[in-house]
Amino acid sequence: MIRPFDRSRFAILVVEDEPLLLLDALDMVEDAGFTAYGASNADEAIRLLERHDDIRVLFTDVDMPGSMDGLRLAHAVRDRWPPMGIIVASGHIRVKAEELPENGMFFPKPYLPSIVAKTLHTIAERLAA
Repeated sequence: MIRPFDRSRFAILVVEDEPLLLLDALDMVEDAGFTAYGASNADEAIRLLERHDDIRVLFTDVDMPGSMDGLRLAHAVRDRWPPMGIIVASGHIRVKAEELPENGMFFPKPYLPSIVAKTLHTIAERLAA
């Protein structure tokens, strides 16, 4: 018998330096049935990844203050946690496919929450298989 996939045991790390956008994204992730963690910069994100082994997807903004932007964070996460799903978003620049880490996805802002939720479900199902 195949056991149903439990989205609540599959966490998404949202990295966004704008507090209201971070709260909105966290709500979107939770409304989609996933556990959500939030970080306001790359350093905080790395600390959360080191502490929480249930994080399976990084959903990061590109423009952030700190030691690295979201695109560099995405590449660092791909190198250190290879099976991680990665979604990069920006309202200021268009990230080309060749700039993304392997299997990374880009969403221009403003993105539709329903499309992001559907993408998270697709990534979760693929990683759970």
